Amino acid sequence: MKYCKKCKHIHDDKFDVCTECRKPQPLYPIEDENTPVFLNAASGFEIRRIQAALESGGIPSDCVARKNNISADAVTGRDLNDKDILVPYAAYREAYDICVGIGAIKPEGEEITVDEADVERVAEGEEEVMMSPAKRTTVKILSAILIIILFCLVIWGTDFLTGFLTGFFK
Repeated sequence: MKYCKKCKHIHDDKFDVCTECRKPQPLYPIEDENTPVFLNAASGFEIRRIQAALESGGIPSDCVARKNNISADAVTGRDLNDKDILVPYAAYREAYDICVGIGAIKPEGEEITVDEADVERVAEGEEEVMMSPAKRTTVKILSAILIIILFCLVIWGTDFLTGFLTGFFK
């Protein structure tokens, strides 16, 4: 396997230049098992989710900001830019499998299949939950009346209890 020293993407031995960089970069053979290689690009919560999954799998990882990305951290209070997640080459396959397992990476050549029976069951379940606008309005009005009655009972009950207790001390 070869990798690009600029973007850290790994390539098969049949490639001589990096296909990910904007400028063709020469590829170098991976000689050290601890060489950091690109796993995935993510931002925000997704970075923390991937790193937590890798950490629970015992795989060290690091985040590197992408070049030419200006951080929005100063304006928004959080960094929304994509960052590259790097893992050691020796743990790349296992890290890739973990990311596929949590849905962070879609495996190459795999299509997402949908079972028609599941779609019909979900559609039937949604129809049962749906309410007509008139029924929804009725439920809202009855809920409002019940909450008002509940508040009145609490206030009247508290007033009665304080009156009852102050009667002992007069």
